[in-house]
Amino acid sequence: MEDPNRPRPMGIDVPTGTDPVSIRKRIEAMEHLLERSMVVPGTNYPIGLDTIIGFVPVVGDIVTAVMGAYIVWEAKNLGLPRWKLWRMIGNIAIDGAVGAVPVVGDAFDVVYRSNTKNLRIVKKHLDKHHPQTRVIEG
Repeated sequence: MEDPNRPRPMGIDVPTGTDPVSIRKRIEAMEHLLERSMVVPGTNYPIGLDTIIGFVPVVGDIVTAVMGAYIVWEAKNLGLPRWKLWRMIGNIAIDGAVGAVPVVGDAFDVVYRSNTKNLRIVKKHLDKHHPQTRVIEG
């Protein structure tokens, strides 16, 4: 059994199971890290590692695309249909391609949240096919 007093990195408890609830939590944690883990100082606008790492030319966009691909891999493990997986890959490809353009791509990364779009696709699938994973957000 896990020690409840053991410190967790950044206060996030990420489950390791293969059940739909655990996979949903891992996908939500990755999306949060990539898209909403920080706030732009002086504003209330959330950004994440996708925006920050995206400032590193080419390599940053490759790294964030690989991190976003993890969400697609988890979605595949949930049994999402191929057309949904391809749509998710398309979201990552658009983000990576436009994000690689200097300056314009950095601005694009701030507003185009491919991982949030992909999380929505996964949640919609889970709500329909695994309603027990639905979390009531308050």
